[in-house]
Amino acid sequence: MAPPPDGRRVRGDRRRREILAATLRVVERDGVAGVSHRSVAREAGVPTTSTTYYYATLDELLIATLTWSADEMAASFREVPLTPAAVARFIADAAGAHRGRTLAEYELYLLAARRPELREAARRWVSLMAEVAGPRDPVALRAVLAGLDGLLIQALIADFPPMAQDLEPVVSLLMLGG
Repeated sequence: MAPPPDGRRVRGDRRRREILAATLRVVERDGVAGVSHRSVAREAGVPTTSTTYYYATLDELLIATLTWSADEMAASFREVPLTPAAVARFIADAAGAHRGRTLAEYELYLLAARRPELREAARRWVSLMAEVAGPRDPVALRAVLAGLDGLLIQALIADFPPMAQDLEPVVSLLMLGG
């Protein structure tokens, strides 16, 4: 029989998730430039000492947030049937109802281009998506992921979020090769 979970560990894990979610909300609202231990603590409703206890530097906080958000996105994508229609709905939702969060995730993702310490966390997204896709041609998978990233970026800069039915033909081309 497994020992009962340690209450302190459970509370610590919950506090870490609250801080990471708050960091993503700060990025969503103010961009990466708005992230500080103080702004995240205020957003999370915790003392600043909590953010510095779990994440001593802003780089540690940004890396953990990027890693956590990639894990969360991959977990939600695991629930999506790998059909063009379902993937198009997922993208439309990411660019529509969840636009702010998607924008924040991409801002962190692109920050890795300038900040080498974030690159491993940014590459985690591709690794997680490869796990979700299962055993497929790695070149084809990279092409599909690059195409989906491009669709999401285009959707984020559009005046109005695209509808799933508008995205489906492009997703179909990417996934099925025509």
